[in-house]
Amino acid sequence: MYRPRLLIDGDTLRLEDILQVARNEAIVQLTPESEACVKASRDLVDRVAAGDTPAYGINTGFGTLAEVRIDKKDLRELQRNLILSHAAGVGTPMPLPEARALLLLRCNVLAKGFSGIRLETLQLALDMLNKDVVPVVPERGSVGASGDLAPLAHLALVFIGEGEAFYQGQRMPARQALERAGLKPVVLEAKEGLALVNGTQAMCAVGTLLQLRAESLATLADIAGSMTLEGLLGSHKPFIPEIQDVRPHEGQKACAAHLRTLLVGSDLVETHINCSKVQDPYSLRCMPQVHGAAREGLAFARRILEVEVNSATDNPLVFVEGNRIVSGGNFHGQPISLAMDVAAMALTQLSSISERRVEQLVNPALSNLPAFLAKNSGLNSGFMIAQVTSAALVAESRVLCHPASVDSIPSSAGREDHVSMGMTAALKGRQVADFTRTCLAIEILVASQALDFRLPVKAGRGPRAAHELVRSRVPTMEKDREIHRDIEAVCELIDSGELFRVVRAATA
Repeated sequence: MYRPRLLIDGDTLRLEDILQVARNEAIVQLTPESEACVKASRDLVDRVAAGDTPAYGINTGFGTLAEVRIDKKDLRELQRNLILSHAAGVGTPMPLPEARALLLLRCNVLAKGFSGIRLETLQLALDMLNKDVVPVVPERGSVGASGDLAPLAHLALVFIGEGEAFYQGQRMPARQALERAGLKPVVLEAKEGLALVNGTQAMCAVGTLLQLRAESLATLADIAGSMTLEGLLGSHKPFIPEIQDVRPHEGQKACAAHLRTLLVGSDLVETHINCSKVQDPYSLRCMPQVHGAAREGLAFARRILEVEVNSATDNPLVFVEGNRIVSGGNFHGQPISLAMDVAAMALTQLSSISERRVEQLVNPALSNLPAFLAKNSGLNSGFMIAQVTSAALVAESRVLCHPASVDSIPSSAGREDHVSMGMTAALKGRQVADFTRTCLAIEILVASQALDFRLPVKAGRGPRAAHELVRSRVPTMEKDREIHRDIEAVCELIDSGELFRVVRAATA
């Protein structure tokens, strides 16, 4: 399979590039300029390591042991011990796409030339990425203090031939994975262990893939909402530009514009021009305001991630200009932690309003459609429990929206006395994204049944295309059946991207 080349320099990586590498769809290489920066940074570290002046992490211990001097003969063992002792992660391994993203992000930070890594060590990381040697990295164990110490230590284990890795998707001891790929482990020199474990790359790896998925889900929420609106014979008027222009939030304007595009060509809207209903419920009428606010939150999260993935997050940092190696706090994950909390809240708003639209669809007192959209209701329960499932997922998402970014448990004997819990925020945000996808799938499934009742009158181009695609995989419910299979089928249409492609083509 042909894979295009992605050049990294520590400054220009895009979130979409990360997704491409996470899917193993690109070959990653350093720019020549980056190679020169890495070499110059290493030269300075070598000079400091050869001298007698204390330099944190080069010839001293770590954390609260920073005042302990290490003999020159023990510097290699110091770096190896750092990796071994910090590999204390537990739990399920990060999924392969996230682990690939983690490895890429660490390479990108090292490529900036502020870490003091040797070029050959960085090249091993790139070779691993390109030959599909992916470290086994447990999800749990980071508090986002000196960054993601435990996850990054598990990543670094593979560099020295320890730990485990996936080679072409198969899990095995790291040394065996390297051998199969034609690679050899390295012996870490002064500062290299520290250069591999300081940083926010684990939370950013999870966060970046979460962010890109969340942005797709914001688009999906508009599609699902447009289907429900048409199924309930809702008004298109709340989406006119004039309403948005007098409250010009960018997210609101974008959502309303998308809804107008989706609803073009609707015949259903003509059937109720003179109806007695004055206003639709908020879950229909206020989609631009609610979906738009979620878009604004996600825009904030994207801005933070775009800065972070191209930032130097080591400690200490090596500044060749000025001939200085300086300790600071760029590893602290607070910006990412807050951004991931916001992303989780934004997604939960999308699932929450979606569940309310499902209630509008299945409640005959609200929809003027058969109870629970069942044919021969009473004998059949229809979509009664689909709404219950959506409510359960929304309830759990709300619990997960408790912010991790305001929590802190001091570590390292009080030296790391304020921590970010950034990985926690990213992991729970990922779970919320899963729930939101399923809630929107349920709405699309239920709205498709409502649109069946409106046939032969047709919905707007967007909801019509989505409805027809769903019906190509999931038949109209004539009598009760296992609804979970239908939900799974719609989830697959979403996850594969097919639903997005079909709707985009219909509304282009």
